[in-house]
Order: sequence, then structure tokens, then C-alpha cells
Amino acid sequence: MTFIDYYKILGIPKKASKEEIKKAYRKLARKYHPDVNPGDKDAEKKFKEINEANEVLSNPENREKYDQYGKDWKHAEEFEKAKQQQYTSRQQSRYEQSSDEDFSDFFSSMFGGGQSGRGRSMQFRGQDFNAELELRLEDVYHTHKRTLTINGKNIRLTIPAGVRNGQVIKIKKYGGEGINGGPRGDLTIRFSIVNNTKFRRDEDNLYTTVDLDLYTALLGGEITVDTFDGKAKLKVKPETPNGTQVKLKGKGFPVYKKERQAGDIYITYTIKIPTNLSSKEKELFQELAKLR
Repeated sequence: MTFIDYYKILGIPKKASKEEIKKAYRKLARKYHPDVNPGDKDAEKKFKEINEANEVLSNPENREKYDQYGKDWKHAEEFEKAKQQQYTSRQQSRYEQSSDEDFSDFFSSMFGGGQSGRGRSMQFRGQDFNAELELRLEDVYHTHKRTLTINGKNIRLTIPAGVRNGQVIKIKKYGGEGINGGPRGDLTIRFSIVNNTKFRRDEDNLYTTVDLDLYTALLGGEITVDTFDGKAKLKVKPETPNGTQVKLKGKGFPVYKKERQAGDIYITYTIKIPTNLSSKEKELFQELAKLR
């Protein structure tokens, strides 16, 4: 795995304070945010690198591991355990010397540069990969397949209908290669759902507003409304107040991994007052006002 210099990505020195890291991250995140650079793949890649760098360096424990182990910082605990085991083994074997050079030999052997049989036999699980997949709300209304490119490899995924914004799924053994024959890491994907529709999604329910003319609100009638996958007819009761909410059962968003189950659509009526009235219309409304 190629070494990534998180300090260089944020443009800060290695001795940067927590506040300097925070300030640099916010500045770059604003500059490269997808909303500011729509459709710019380079900016999108840079934005992900900035977030990854911030996640590591803003966490004191992870930063310490990164400073010491570089690209292998996620394996810091395994390295420390191996170091301790090696030290204990040497003590038990009555070897009097235990130096930093011994640990260097261990590192060297583990990555193929040394001759120690013990180092070569030590196996470590590969690094986990994290990715973010941006989809439109329309995309996750139906189950579909999507090809992702992770570290140069194409991965074909089936994305179930009903995936939610911020939801995370884990795909086992699609992460980094194991060390010395160890198992591969996992791939974790976080979904970012962009909603450019007129519907607001809340879990499996959808919410929207529909304009209702004054005459239909007063006298009742039938209207046609949009749902997420077509049209539906609704009967409007006479004397329907402004702000009335009605429900279309089962017309909401599919429930994740539950076939043929869906939430509801909640429609709120907004009564539109007629404008540019003719003289005759004004006269009729005046007559109506007198009757009331």
C-alpha cells in the first residue's frame, strides 16, 4: 500500500497543533466540497483525501500511531504485541540482549527483507478500506447493480432498494492484502444519498405538499398527485382546511431488504387563493361574503 502523507494533504507541519489541523481541514473542505465543485472528479478525490487525513490526525491516538508506523499505523497494536512476544521469548531463552535492532529485524523479516523464520511466520490481517458512494434518491428506490473501482479493482455490487443516507455496509475480504499470508481486510462503504426531488424522506416515509385550488377545497372533488413512481388519484373532501394532511398507504419508500414492503406518502394541502379576479368574480365573492 502506497504511503499517504496526511500532513502534506492538509498543508501543515508535523508539529501542528490540534487547532491548526482543524483550521486547515475546514479551509480545504470548503474549497473542495462537492457542492462547490459539482461534477469535478479531481475535487471529489481531493475532498475524500482531506477527510481521511483529518480523521487520522484529529484523533491523538491515531495520530501517534501514524507518526510512528506510517502507512501501517492501523497495525500498530499487532506490531506492539509482536514486539512484546519477541522480547518475552528472548528472555525465556536467556538471551541477554534485547535492543531496538531486534525489533528492526522483526520489521524487516515481516516485510520480506530479513531472514528470521519467526518474522516470516507472523501473519497480519490486511488493512480495511473505507469508501463513500454518492447516489441519488431515485437510484435507491429500486434494487440495482453498481460497479465501484477501489484501489484499481472493479467491484460489482448489488445495492438493495431502501438504502438510507449515512448507512454503512461492510463487504468482507475486499480490503487490503494480508501480511505474510494473513487474511484480507474488509471494505466498508458509506452511502451518501442526494435528494433533488420534491419529496422529503424520513426513514421509509415520504412527505410532500400539493397545491389545492380554493374551489376544490370548498366543494370537494378529485385530483391527481405525483407519487415516487407514477400518478395517483385522490378524493378531496368538501370544506378541506389549509394544511390538511392525507396519507397514501404503501406508496412511500421501499423498506431496506424487505421485499414488497414500503412506507407511506404524507401529502399536505396548500390552498391557493385565486388572483387577478374579474369584476364578475369579485361581485360573486362579495355576495358570498354577505351570505356569511
